[in-house]
Amino acid sequence: MPDDSTDSAKKRTYEAIVIGSGASGGWAAKELCDNGIKTLVLERGRELQHVKDYPTASKAPWEFEHRGIVPLDIKKNYQGMKYLREETLPFALKDDEQPFVQEKPFRWVRGYHMGGKSLMWARQTQRWSDFDFEGPARDGFAVDWPIRYKDMEQWYSYVEKFAGIAGNKDGLPELPDSEVMPGFEMSCIEQYFKESLKKNFKDRHLIQARCAHLTNPQPIHEQQGRTKCQNQNMCNRGCVFGGYFSSNASTLPWALKTGKLSIRPHSIVHSIIYDDKKGKATGVKIIDASTKEMIEYYAPVIFVNASALNSNAILLNSTSSRFPNGLGNDNGLLGKFISWHNYRGKGSAEYDGFKDQKTDGRNPSNSYIPRFRNLLKQDMNFLRGYAIGIGGGRGFGSDTNMIGDQLRENLLHPILGNWYVSSWMMGESVPLEKNHVRLHNDLKDKYGIPQLVISCEWSDNDDKMVEDYVEQTKEMFTKAGFVNIKADDTKSPPGSDIHEMGGVRMGIDPKTSLLNKWNQLHLCKNVFVTDGACMTSTGTQNPTLTYMALTARAVDHAVEELKKGNI
Repeated sequence: MPDDSTDSAKKRTYEAIVIGSGASGGWAAKELCDNGIKTLVLERGRELQHVKDYPTASKAPWEFEHRGIVPLDIKKNYQGMKYLREETLPFALKDDEQPFVQEKPFRWVRGYHMGGKSLMWARQTQRWSDFDFEGPARDGFAVDWPIRYKDMEQWYSYVEKFAGIAGNKDGLPELPDSEVMPGFEMSCIEQYFKESLKKNFKDRHLIQARCAHLTNPQPIHEQQGRTKCQNQNMCNRGCVFGGYFSSNASTLPWALKTGKLSIRPHSIVHSIIYDDKKGKATGVKIIDASTKEMIEYYAPVIFVNASALNSNAILLNSTSSRFPNGLGNDNGLLGKFISWHNYRGKGSAEYDGFKDQKTDGRNPSNSYIPRFRNLLKQDMNFLRGYAIGIGGGRGFGSDTNMIGDQLRENLLHPILGNWYVSSWMMGESVPLEKNHVRLHNDLKDKYGIPQLVISCEWSDNDDKMVEDYVEQTKEMFTKAGFVNIKADDTKSPPGSDIHEMGGVRMGIDPKTSLLNKWNQLHLCKNVFVTDGACMTSTGTQNPTLTYMALTARAVDHAVEELKKGNI
């Protein structure tokens, strides 16, 4: 049991606590510390320092003992990880760390280490527009967002300038322009496909996907100790150059330099402490992962950034006489309307041309077709729409069925195949009340915390959207003159996109939402939720940029409210 003496409690008292050190948690820490707020970041996993703790970064294939393949005696401990390689094994999560109940098939990818999934993300950073923020009110598929693009525009710019975004000014109302540095060059096959779309479809545009990579570092990035992206395209191992944005390379060390930040790894958050008499949250209970000791930390402001499903779990487990069903959960909606992105559709094709060209170097990003369905009006048999990711390259191979001089020559002069394109959909899954998470009544994990029950499934709307993607991909590829065209529904389970959202959604009315326009719990104003759990709907864009902008905006409000004595 913790020592409740005055001195001990004082040592465990801060001005703000941030739960989670990923993309949004790192931003919360940076903004709080920049404002002079003494802040504690609680990280569930191990400490992981930038550069020092990227053991596989820049390793050549032959430097891995098993050439990238994970041996079966190790792999058996990671059955929940679909894609497991030696390169990324240091960031993988063992099954016994946090078991959960799949009431229906669901893929839950987590990053339990300092920096969280900011070390593992695809680094895509498209802004939302009012097509997205106004979507629920216009289409009637969720509650109205309490904010619009005008509320977010300055915060998108603020975050983008600090993080560093590569891309172009595209002038598309459905995808507002970002603060960008030069983008990555499209391959000749992507450029060809871009021109084909322009010729054959008035409503479709192939652009360079905006991504959190430094192509022209500015002084603000040099101050962070980061340098230009080297196009290695091995980003999921950690980047020693800081070429892409992560909490480890950017926001956390920035916050540490202020002298205001403390980080406590191996801290399993049990719940948020609510004081019935004070009518607000007063701290956080954690379980030390090593000693299993329950410890309490105190602060007048708490940011919940544990990643969407864990943020739901923490709030559900934060019960008191005032909130017997979870913190702020008078309306019973906590954990409901969980949603994600629809990545089920995949496509590919080849092109018998450009025989005199090949790629030079690697591209850590890809091209992108912004959403084009149901923009100006509802014209499809499904709600909302999907964006499409596009990649292109030229295949090659070598005959290695020999030894000696001929083998050397074959390896030095590979046989070039056709140019190819690959395609994947990013659809907006409509939030449904039946898609939810809850705490199990009996099952607990090794820390004594109730296991999370995930009950989520695809809807008829998702199925129709995939059908349209498959049909449209085939049509676009056919009009471009591609051959060997394939487009299919992979039937992958929900969660495969790693973009879980909702459960603690924002809204105007406390009867239909949990958070207000500043990401505060309606019923507990000193608790803020700014990760994926806060999302009212999902859009078609990769969501992390929006989480970071929401976080910076919420901290700005929290600091003002602290100064006024309102929280």
